[in-house]
Amino acid sequence: MMQSFIVEHYLNKDVDVYCGGPDVFRGSVVACADNVLTLSSEGKLTHIAIDKIIALWSQ
Repeated sequence: MMQSFIVEHYLNKDVDVYCGGPDVFRGSVVACADNVLTLSSEGKLTHIAIDKIIALWSQ
């Protein structure tokens, strides 16, 4: 359910992703499949388990 929401509303957009603690992941959504969100930032990919996401917002 969250995966289809991310694909529909955030694919190819810049986002911040909060999973708890002090870290916020930032990047452009390049993929969201198999319950993994993939962000691209400065040529590097970050893969985040969708079930760990607490909040997601546009930059």
